[in-house]
Amino acid sequence: MNDPNGMVYLDGVFHLLFQYNPGDSVWGDIHWGHATSRDLLNWEEQPVALASEPDGLGMIFSGGAVVDGENTSGFQRGDRPPLVATFTHHDKHEVQVQSLAVSTDGGQSWEKYPHNPVIANPGIKDFRDPKVIWHRAGGHWVMVLAVGDRVHFYRSGDLKDWALAGEFGRTRGAHGGVWECPDLFPLPVPDGKERWCLLVSINPGGPNGGSATQYFIGDFDGEAFVPEHEDIRWLDYGTDNYAGVTWDGLQRVDDRRLLIGWMSNWQYANKVPTSLWRGAMTIPRELSLYRDRDTLRLANGPAREVDKARRRVAAMQLRAGNSISPPGDSALDLVLKIGEAPELELEFSTGIGERLLLALSAERGELLVDRRESGWMEEGFGCEISAPLVHGLHRDSELRILIDGSSMEIFIDGGKTALTALFFSSEPLSRMALRRTASAAVPLALYRL
Repeated sequence: MNDPNGMVYLDGVFHLLFQYNPGDSVWGDIHWGHATSRDLLNWEEQPVALASEPDGLGMIFSGGAVVDGENTSGFQRGDRPPLVATFTHHDKHEVQVQSLAVSTDGGQSWEKYPHNPVIANPGIKDFRDPKVIWHRAGGHWVMVLAVGDRVHFYRSGDLKDWALAGEFGRTRGAHGGVWECPDLFPLPVPDGKERWCLLVSINPGGPNGGSATQYFIGDFDGEAFVPEHEDIRWLDYGTDNYAGVTWDGLQRVDDRRLLIGWMSNWQYANKVPTSLWRGAMTIPRELSLYRDRDTLRLANGPAREVDKARRRVAAMQLRAGNSISPPGDSALDLVLKIGEAPELELEFSTGIGERLLLALSAERGELLVDRRESGWMEEGFGCEISAPLVHGLHRDSELRILIDGSSMEIFIDGGKTALTALFFSSEPLSRMALRRTASAAVPLALYRL
């Protein structure tokens, strides 16, 4: 599995569709897989939602889905609003077009629109990954589509007939690779106003190599996006959070913008040392805007469903040289009070000497993960991964580390700085040690998930 797709919420159920090759554990004949959840943590796999058409329009590449609450499409059958998915068909000639699929039973089953494609290819190789949102002020649907080194905006009144409205990005943002999997949505600003956020994944060209996701903050009038900053900004500085997009439909009952990403990197995704599975998703994250030193930025921290699910098992004061043996039979959530000037190093190790190092330095303004001795090292996997501290720390600042099998998701102050990294040790991590700290002691709370 790879990119999350078709993420939509209806009647208490989160639908997560995703890039899926049912015939192999590497990328190949791509369908849309399907899983559902009521709490974002416990998932039930459903039958394949959309199957590839090898001799027709092709494989089912990435896209999104929306709740058509006003039935603008005319697809509704019965009392439930239709769910309408937009996705890219990729045929055997590598031509990419945009298509629709519809669910009229609350997401249980999906049917491809008989008049696909709804947007033909204008002669561009990389023309994919549509994501749609209802633009309230304009009273129409907006599609953001990745087109080579930029995004295009389309508009529609019925989700079926689309007109090109504008573009963005030719001279803005990172351009180390092709742009993919965009998303566009408004978020409230702390002062009560609203800004629009544009997410764009890029492969390669990430801050630590390979694939990553950048973001822009600005204004959007339904046709044109105008950013308010010049600098390149990354949603997550780690190597293993890519193609993240957000759920539609949740905003009708709970005004949150929740995201999930694919936890891997195209540098090594087809080679990682797993057999019965390959590919996973991040924990669900809530997106929010915050202002720091007169600069507006986007945070992505664990959704509150993660907080509800965790159970505290220990609380202690860690001093330099101290170590603990965390429980190895569940995912872990560690919270350290780091204050405003942390200088610390943590070592996570196995019984056979493999280790993963985490260092945080306020003086250098850097969060660092070193996985050069963590186990599997092929395909450039054994490297140091760094993130700048993009926000100011304070006396109540926290470092939060979620460990689940072969993944580590790190957040400072609710995701104002975020770093996600995989590791593949030969056996589970069994020890955590505080190797160095500038403080007399570091308060630690340990939770099971």
